[in-house]
Amino acid sequence: MRKISTLFALFFAVLSWAQSSITGKILDEDGKPIPSASVTVEEPGKDAIIAFSITNANGEYKVTFTTPEQNVDLKIKAFNQKPTQKAVKNENQTQNFTLQPDATEIKEVKLKAKMITKRGDTISYDIKAFESKSDRTLSDVLKKIPGIDVNKDGSVLYQGEPINKFYVNGKDLMEGGYGTINNSLPTGAVQKVEVMENHQPVKILQDKVPSENAGLNVILKKSVTMTGRGEVGVGMNPFLYNLKLTPMFFGQKNQWVVNYKTNNNGESVEREGNLLAFGNRWEGRRGQSAGNYWLSVDKASVPNLPEKRYLMNNVHFFSANVLTNPFKSKEWELKASASYTNNAIERNSQRETVYERDTDFFKTGKITTSDSNDFYSNAAKGEVIITKNAKKGFFKNTTTWNGFWNEDRGNTSTRYNMAVPDPNLKDIFIDEALGAPTGIIKNSLSTIIPWKEKLVNFMSYVSYQNDRQNLSATNENFFDLDQQFGSDSTSIHYGRLDQRIALKTLNANHSASVGFSYKKLTITPEVGLNLSFNDMNSQLYGDRNLLDGRFQNRMKWNEINPYTQVGLNYKGNALNISINLPLNMYGIDYKDLLRTKDSEINKTVFEPTFYGSYDFASFWKISAYGGLNYDFGNFGSVYDGTILINPKSLNAKDSNLLPENRNINSSARLEYRNPLNNLFFNARYSYNDAKRNIITKSRPFASGASAVTLEYIDNNSFSESESAEIGKYFPKFKTNASVNFSNRDSNSFSILVDQNKVDNYIESKNNSQSLALKFNNTYFSWMSLDYNISLNWNKNSDDYRNNVNKYSGWNHNLNLFLYPIENHTIGLVWDDVTTSQADTNLRNSFYDLSYQYTWAKKKIDFEVKWLNIANKKLYETISYNTTYFSTTRNSIEIRPSQVMFTVKFNFK
Repeated sequence: MRKISTLFALFFAVLSWAQSSITGKILDEDGKPIPSASVTVEEPGKDAIIAFSITNANGEYKVTFTTPEQNVDLKIKAFNQKPTQKAVKNENQTQNFTLQPDATEIKEVKLKAKMITKRGDTISYDIKAFESKSDRTLSDVLKKIPGIDVNKDGSVLYQGEPINKFYVNGKDLMEGGYGTINNSLPTGAVQKVEVMENHQPVKILQDKVPSENAGLNVILKKSVTMTGRGEVGVGMNPFLYNLKLTPMFFGQKNQWVVNYKTNNNGESVEREGNLLAFGNRWEGRRGQSAGNYWLSVDKASVPNLPEKRYLMNNVHFFSANVLTNPFKSKEWELKASASYTNNAIERNSQRETVYERDTDFFKTGKITTSDSNDFYSNAAKGEVIITKNAKKGFFKNTTTWNGFWNEDRGNTSTRYNMAVPDPNLKDIFIDEALGAPTGIIKNSLSTIIPWKEKLVNFMSYVSYQNDRQNLSATNENFFDLDQQFGSDSTSIHYGRLDQRIALKTLNANHSASVGFSYKKLTITPEVGLNLSFNDMNSQLYGDRNLLDGRFQNRMKWNEINPYTQVGLNYKGNALNISINLPLNMYGIDYKDLLRTKDSEINKTVFEPTFYGSYDFASFWKISAYGGLNYDFGNFGSVYDGTILINPKSLNAKDSNLLPENRNINSSARLEYRNPLNNLFFNARYSYNDAKRNIITKSRPFASGASAVTLEYIDNNSFSESESAEIGKYFPKFKTNASVNFSNRDSNSFSILVDQNKVDNYIESKNNSQSLALKFNNTYFSWMSLDYNISLNWNKNSDDYRNNVNKYSGWNHNLNLFLYPIENHTIGLVWDDVTTSQADTNLRNSFYDLSYQYTWAKKKIDFEVKWLNIANKKLYETISYNTTYFSTTRNSIEIRPSQVMFTVKFNFK
């Protein structure tokens, strides 16, 4: 709490600086307004700009600044006018100017647009300034823009935080699932990209309720644009194919995107359907749908590499999005979308674990485990959205249906090579299968209605989800769980286990609020009711016979959560504050129908949150967040009957008590965004403290299997992180560079049961640090270069064993493109990942080579690409377990060397 107090003290110390605003009008000698004149506030006798503004069409300006100086210099400049300067006091005032003409004869004029410009809360980037000859789609260029990053999943970050909206020509066609446009919109169709800081997407709230996230708007060159991107490719070793067809249309009333992609060359195109931005709570409730998976097969490991290196897939993905104005009023929009995915993935890995000494858990020796999987998935989605987003009212209704049909297959083997042979340890082989169909339907409604000087908001959300999961496992020599099926003195072996589980969930959330505005302050009292009704049935079969009641469940988990809260929002020119003061009444009822057991929690808790941001000195912004919340568990937190979670893990979560967790979250961020010198900087700090009453208790076995229960012991865990990033674009050298550093500390608690059935209370601590550099250059007309490198250092400690381990690694990616002749491109890609543990260094290097010819007249690319030239077949890592004194070497199968020929084209 002391750190949180310091954090907020720093925030309000900055707020205490004096803020001043100067307004006025600038005219020429004839009394006519001068638009686009620049107004800057500078420190006396220096060229250090504190703040700046641009006059509007009426010659009016307003510049707000913060400085400890008693006096400042006010400078005015305009084309064909004589510059003027005036010393003024640091206070609120009005200053009008009449400029004298100063025409000059110009021999030669070169008009050059600025790469980065800022007006109000909007920063505009000229996309051509950052584009290289090898870039083809919007995502290629976004990665090179200062202040913007693109994650591996395609989500866009601004100043390290995810954007909340992705628009094209001001319209939100994709409703958060913008990966398709980002990956397929040709750069030639884009004029500029706008970042709208502190973006409030609900127009009626824009002057009343602040937002902490930015939105991104893509401005096309034409108001009516037919465009899109396509690829057709074939390859060998083995036979490879790749087909992408994504036509798009962006008009003033209608927009649509149709997308079909299929390949078996290691690209997970189905992720383009994921939701990457969620707007804000006033738009209703949206989220990424998924099955409620309680069961799973043993899974092979996944490497820390680009997916094209290891993904053995065969995928078909189709999606269609359409936006139209169905009524005469342009304020109403109808959006509809549909998607379907069919995917098959193969995965293989092997791990070799060496136990260096005898412990109470494992004996000295080596255990080798191999995992092989085949994942088959089908997913379908349909969604209809009706919106009205206007200054005088808001309405949004979203109806969504999701279906998932997953079939997972697994094969795992365990082999023993112990220092002292044990006749009871026999090699283990297990075949596994999981079927998991899921159906989800949900509807979200939010409306804001102006009533006199007030805003009335109603929100409603209803969802129903049905999950069925069937896990089967046949084994040879698998003995580790035998004692769990018998009594204390006996054990029972089953050659086949079948776990059946059925889950049903109904959620309903309703709320009503009224907003009262006074000047820049909006007060919003709200009442609401959250309901959740859950039902679970499970049975475990051994050799197709239903096991006794210890392995069965019939339970209900029901929650009733009425609440009342008051929201306080202050929206100023520089200062934004949002405070929520909710009083939540939690009523949770857990019923075990087989054991006639009933556990309840009835709690009333205060869960406040605070967010504030302050812009000062034009380019600086400081923000802080703090929140307190309670968690009393959820569906699946407890169940008394044992469940085979996967073929090697039997879980029972006894319900003597229900979970009671208290979480404190806080963060602070300092930002600097200066488009005048293309410099962006941010520093962040966060601290999280969690108090819990339950610890997971696990009994490990020699095969890697475990039996898991719960232990009711109070414990406290924390995580603390600091990070800083600075990025700058150097126009003279056409170079964008950024450096990022982060540090994170955390701890966790667990109980491990040793071979003598003694509980060992273990606290594990972790410290991780990373340093990353991003660099791209297009200075030479014959070359472009993209380079990323990250280094990481980690330290793990086990207080129970008094054992400390340090390990490190680094990862770099180089993309070099050469243009020796017009329309000819030679590309080299170099990925390198290294992990180091003690004296062992495992390096994984991959090289790709490509040649591309561009038919400039038709805008068609012909590409030949050779991937994984060295034909590396395994990705290797090494790790150390401080509790077991064991070293694990992991080998993961990756894609072999392959050659692809691809034709790439724009639709228009």
